[in-house]
Amino acid sequence: SRMTSKHKKVVLEMQDPKTGVKSQPQRLVITTIPHAITGEDIIAWLAGRFQIDTQEARNFGSMLVALGYIYPLQDHKRLVIKPDASLYRFQTPYFWPTQQWPVEDTDYAIYLAKRNIRKKGILELHEQEHYNRLHKWMNHKWDFIVMQAKEQYRAAKERKKPDRVVFECQERAYWVVHRPPLFLSLAVIHRDRSVFLTFSPRVKSSVSIGALVKYCATYKNHDPFLLKCLPSNPWLTDDATYWTLNMPNVEIPTKMRVERWTFSFGELLSDPRGRNDFRLFLKKEFSGENLAFWESCEDLKWGTAATMREKAEQIYKTFLARGAPRWINIDGKTMEVTVKGLKHPHRYVLDAAQTHIYMLMKKDSYGRYMKSPVFKETTKKAICPEEHKFSNRRPSLSPIILRQMEEEQKAKMAANVDITQVMTKLSQQGKEAPPPPPRPKRN
Repeated sequence: SRMTSKHKKVVLEMQDPKTGVKSQPQRLVITTIPHAITGEDIIAWLAGRFQIDTQEARNFGSMLVALGYIYPLQDHKRLVIKPDASLYRFQTPYFWPTQQWPVEDTDYAIYLAKRNIRKKGILELHEQEHYNRLHKWMNHKWDFIVMQAKEQYRAAKERKKPDRVVFECQERAYWVVHRPPLFLSLAVIHRDRSVFLTFSPRVKSSVSIGALVKYCATYKNHDPFLLKCLPSNPWLTDDATYWTLNMPNVEIPTKMRVERWTFSFGELLSDPRGRNDFRLFLKKEFSGENLAFWESCEDLKWGTAATMREKAEQIYKTFLARGAPRWINIDGKTMEVTVKGLKHPHRYVLDAAQTHIYMLMKKDSYGRYMKSPVFKETTKKAICPEEHKFSNRRPSLSPIILRQMEEEQKAKMAANVDITQVMTKLSQQGKEAPPPPPRPKRN
């Protein structure tokens, strides 16, 4: 969004070696942290750059911390700028909000499992609560999560200590922003996922509300209830062109539909037409087996229980077995977990392998697809329907209103019966009636 671009521009200015915020190596416990900055220097720079007072600069700095562009090195739970010598660092661009990575529970579970290994089981209270919930919810693929955590932990140990400490701080700061601790009172629970709204007297808007605003801003143009849908709203005009143009597997999609594919990889896969386009791209790259495997796993996950074992065996023979016709490349640990699980197959037995392939497509194939001739050609051919202009046409009335009008018309007709017709009928009935019996005579 436009506001996010402005934030990014400011942060880039702040990091300019000559005109940005002064940074220098700082001692933290027993490790020297490179490029650390102080809260008072951040506030002074913002006040001078935008010609605002100290309090406003402090509020703006705290907003950058809350959004995840800057993170505290010491009091990491408080996402605010302190006007003193407290240490901060600029977050690596990989974790910036502009990257628009979806915050997935699997990634957070791997992070917590890794921290659990590093801390030897001693997690902070809110981390332990998240860890227990995710362990219970993702029990079917917890072996895969722990395996990934161990691999990341081993890779981190090979780094130099300052680099390792900096990366740990960056990663922790990212999750404090997106999975904040429970030290504040208000929590909004939605099914299995918890979103915690954090409040501070110095930060008026929470990260959660910011995420909601960002989502609404992204999708508002694609909501037919908020804006006009082209060429017209079928519920109001009785013209079904909109539904015809947006059928699941329509040959030529609309420009708005293609635009949604750029929002996220999940958005692309959830649209049958987008998935077909992505399949065509993978076919040209000779890697169509990845998407085919993912779709087969989805079919297993949501299919009937009676065919579950048969489908699992077929998927193994097609994609995973040695010499399989559509063999996919997954690491040895994931293969070990999968083969072990296939001895007693269930709906989620292939989740580890499916997640591995999904992340491979998301981080590698999806980016190339967005730059590919296939996507560019689809975007070029995509149509933008013109708005229908209906003259002297009114929206259809509700069946309830139509029924009420019909009843009123019947009542009106009954009240306007011609009185002469009624009198004529009565006189005819009087002529046809038999004469009354004679009265008895008096003596």
